[in-house]
Amino acid sequence: MERLTQPEEEAMRAFWQLGGGFIKDVLEQLPEPRPPYTTLASTVRNLERKGYLQGEKLGNTFRFTPLIAEQDYRRRFVSSLVGDYFKNSYKELVSFFAKEQKISAEELKEIVRMIEDGPDQHKPQS
Repeated sequence: MERLTQPEEEAMRAFWQLGGGFIKDVLEQLPEPRPPYTTLASTVRNLERKGYLQGEKLGNTFRFTPLIAEQDYRRRFVSSLVGDYFKNSYKELVSFFAKEQKISAEELKEIVRMIEDGPDQHKPQS
């Protein structure tokens, strides 16, 4: 799975949120300042080439559907991040955030509870 650029990730987040759609739908989802339509269309074609999206011709336009689930991309990206910057150690990752004061003691306790209780006990909140 090829890593995405920031504009590609932003477009994919919109496609994931929409469950697929047209370029104009994605353009409306993007934060300001929005890229020009043609720039987004090029980004979408790159995503299609990389295997993240599948386009289906409908009349004079294309509707795009994600081929890779957001959770799968996130899992791969986090694994890569931990491998590249934290010596494949999630402990090092958490330690980094603790030292940078980006995570509180209470949040760390909650993480420990999640580990002790098992993965099915704590579903992410939407």
